[in-house]
Amino acid sequence: MSDLSPREIVSELDKHVIGQDKAKRAVAIALRNRWRRKRLPEKLREDTTPKNILMIGPTGVGKTEIARRLAKLVGAPFVKVEATKFTEVGYVGRDVEQIIRDLVEAAIHLVRDLRRKEVLVPKPAPKIGCLRRWLVKTQVRRQKIVFAKNCALGF
Repeated sequence: MSDLSPREIVSELDKHVIGQDKAKRAVAIALRNRWRRKRLPEKLREDTTPKNILMIGPTGVGKTEIARRLAKLVGAPFVKVEATKFTEVGYVGRDVEQIIRDLVEAAIHLVRDLRRKEVLVPKPAPKIGCLRRWLVKTQVRRQKIVFAKNCALGF
């Protein structure tokens, strides 16, 4: 998938998401930039900070569907979390660690499914080790929810 241009990525998203042209273009460019960063020599890669995307908007405009389709396009695990509930007073429910466990579980299922289909798993695969390291960091910094940074899309 790393050979897709932003236009081709947008074209794939257009098959499933109506409207939101600016958002689709922004995520396509961000994905292409992550692929470019991945190809850099290790030394340059350390100096180049990846950009993360935070999609904000009213219910029903396509934020989740864009993210879901983008994850499917790159073969990355996808976990939907309603984060607004974490700001409510007296919230009782899934904590940050449980959300991360769900993401790791989704990544493990993705790898197992790929192996069952006897498809070669690309070397960076959904970096389980990376997710585990991130989980440990998250347990230390519970107040901060950073959505799987470089790990969610396997970069």
